[in-house]
Amino acid sequence: MNADYYTRLEQGRERHPSPQVLEALTRALRLDADARAHLYRMAGATPSDRPAVHAAERVSPALRQLMDGYPNTPAFVMSRTLDLLAANALADALYARFEPADNLARMTFIDPASRHFYSDWGQAAQSTVANLRQAAGFDPDNPRLRELVRTLSEHSADFARLWNSHTVRGKTQDAKQFLHPEVGPLTLTYQAFEVRDAPGQQLVIYHAEPGSPSAQDLNLLGSIHATRREAQPWPHHY
Repeated sequence: MNADYYTRLEQGRERHPSPQVLEALTRALRLDADARAHLYRMAGATPSDRPAVHAAERVSPALRQLMDGYPNTPAFVMSRTLDLLAANALADALYARFEPADNLARMTFIDPASRHFYSDWGQAAQSTVANLRQAAGFDPDNPRLRELVRTLSEHSADFARLWNSHTVRGKTQDAKQFLHPEVGPLTLTYQAFEVRDAPGQQLVIYHAEPGSPSAQDLNLLGSIHATRREAQPWPHHY
């Protein structure tokens, strides 16, 4: 933008800057997330959640510590494209059947374990694709999303069919039904929280009804997993 236009913005004589101008100001002034959102609100515009650069996603050490502070319930952080970015010990135990437990969409449609793990695989598949469709609305040019959709479409006719239905749905608090190979059926509800300092990341925490068979089985799963880890030999250092 030229100096005259910027002056009119400062003086309040230009009241309808375009989103492109607002984003340019955000970068030039090095505004943080809160200041950026405030700028857009003042201009009567909605900020885009699309990242300017598609960098590798990282989970902060503080968030990892928070998850580890919940030893009795599975907790993990995932990206909009359903990549599992970090998990606590009980989440690792919950998804131990998958090799690897790296992306919920890949696990659902390509890993054979999913057909036994999800008690209602059809519902899990529909929800997974609807979540990815929502991700496409936030960032349709995301190379990770394009790569994932291409891979899943090539390897799963079920995914291709559901993807072409264009159903959009975010995370809900619906109960999840799992059939774990070590402890049997699990009925878990969950909460999903946006990670404020990492737009697009969500902290997901599963929990069972206190005193229910699922709660008892989660405790058993945690004990099995902890015992197994303690039995592993320490690595040798040379």
